[in-house]
Amino acid sequence: MSQVDLATTKFNWQRAVIKVGSALIAPDGAGCRTEYLLALAQFINASRRQGKEVVLVSSGAVAAGRNVMSAEHKPTLAQKQAMAAVGQTRMMANWARLFDFPTAQILLTHGDIRDRDRYLNIKSTIRELLAHQVLPIVNENDSVATEELKFGDNDNLGALVALVADADTLIICTDVDGLYDADPRSNPQAKLLTSVQSVSKEIMALAGGSGSSVGTGGMQTKLQAAKKASANGIQTLIVNGYKAASFSALANGQVPGTVFAPALSRSGAKKQWLRHSLKAKGKLHIDAGAKQALTKRGASLLPVGVLSVDGHFAAGDAVEICFENELLAIGLSLFGATDLSKITGLQSQQLEAVLGYAGNEEVVHRDDLVLL
Repeated sequence: MSQVDLATTKFNWQRAVIKVGSALIAPDGAGCRTEYLLALAQFINASRRQGKEVVLVSSGAVAAGRNVMSAEHKPTLAQKQAMAAVGQTRMMANWARLFDFPTAQILLTHGDIRDRDRYLNIKSTIRELLAHQVLPIVNENDSVATEELKFGDNDNLGALVALVADADTLIICTDVDGLYDADPRSNPQAKLLTSVQSVSKEIMALAGGSGSSVGTGGMQTKLQAAKKASANGIQTLIVNGYKAASFSALANGQVPGTVFAPALSRSGAKKQWLRHSLKAKGKLHIDAGAKQALTKRGASLLPVGVLSVDGHFAAGDAVEICFENELLAIGLSLFGATDLSKITGLQSQQLEAVLGYAGNEEVVHRDDLVLL
């Protein structure tokens, strides 16, 4: 933990997940407004023009629908689900009017993240949306999620989405300037910690309760998200989303709050995970053209370059990639062994006719592959 001059706290990023809370989207729970979102939208627009990619994780569905339905001070789960059903369309319409490019909604529960097939589908969907210049907007599926399937807070959802999206940065927008060494609301001597090297027990002890009447995530959940993300090579920022100056600073590569350093680079963390944490369940033998594409061009592995398949594995399992019996790489297969055996050597446009469904064009995407 260290305190440094804000002007010297620089950061670089290429793909960021930005988490926005209920209080910014529906202030005081009185329906959607844009007063606190305009500066954020300008930052996203400017970042996209620079070739950077953004995924939004947006709270606010329940708050956006709250004023439509009469309910007690603490609504029941069923009432919250009904509010969310009303508020989802309002929230998305509120976001859409801030941008002159397409937006897309992705609704998730814990069950979607835990299920391997759905996890891969989420990953592929986000990847395709970004490739086509569409802004993914992710929210918890509050209208159907039961208590055991709920994330409980969108800070930790933001960290999980950053992992799924292969982001290098997580930006959590809140109502304070960052993490302090004391509660700034009650202690005027509290100091902002602009840089945190690791989320230790001492750092977690600094977390207070939630200051928002419409949100569920206090500083504790933000620190949990920062710990989860930084452990996986994702730098995490906590910034004040109410201040337009925060986004001006971000646009200039400065941290206007607290930055949590990643334990490793994102690519390094993923390589460590692929190389050491996964047991390969199969083996793919590839031709010289595929080897050239993987090693020289950083390309994905396509069916046309696969000669044969060994082993029994499902989509999402780790596989070894070999050229002339030499281990070349390890990666996550987007196909199970049975389907992959049917399409070895085929061009991507031939896959649907053979498999009977429109699947992935890649066997192993370059983001899910590490060369050995």
